[in-house]
Amino acid sequence: MPQLSWIGAVAAWVADVFIHIYAVLAIAPVLPFAVVWLAVYFYKKEKKLATKRAMDVTTALLIGVVAVLFNDVFGSTFGIYLLLLVFLLGFGLLGNMQQRAKGKVDLRRTARAVWRLGFMGLSAAYVLLMAIGITKNLW
Repeated sequence: MPQLSWIGAVAAWVADVFIHIYAVLAIAPVLPFAVVWLAVYFYKKEKKLATKRAMDVTTALLIGVVAVLFNDVFGSTFGIYLLLLVFLLGFGLLGNMQQRAKGKVDLRRTARAVWRLGFMGLSAAYVLLMAIGITKNLW
């Protein structure tokens, strides 16, 4: 097997750095939430916007963490697929509600609503699965 060229080695190193950064940020999702909230608030001086942006960033981290916690607690490999299914079902249901109420679907608004509702659900799932995982591993 030929050795990696220097470009391949650099690409592997960059990928490894991103994986480690994601892992550190995903372990405690409260930290990236606080960092993003503070950064946006000090830049824009709007609490509502800061909260929305922090939710958006944290949701991306929570997806990976909750999927891994689900897999660990239940001993499966279905976690990420379950989350994808729930997000797609939520998008379909909210899109249907918009279609019935307004006669048209605003894809951007629907996606944003699903993403932010996902934050709420994933936060609850994170706390629940983390508590179950810690309890399970203590005994």
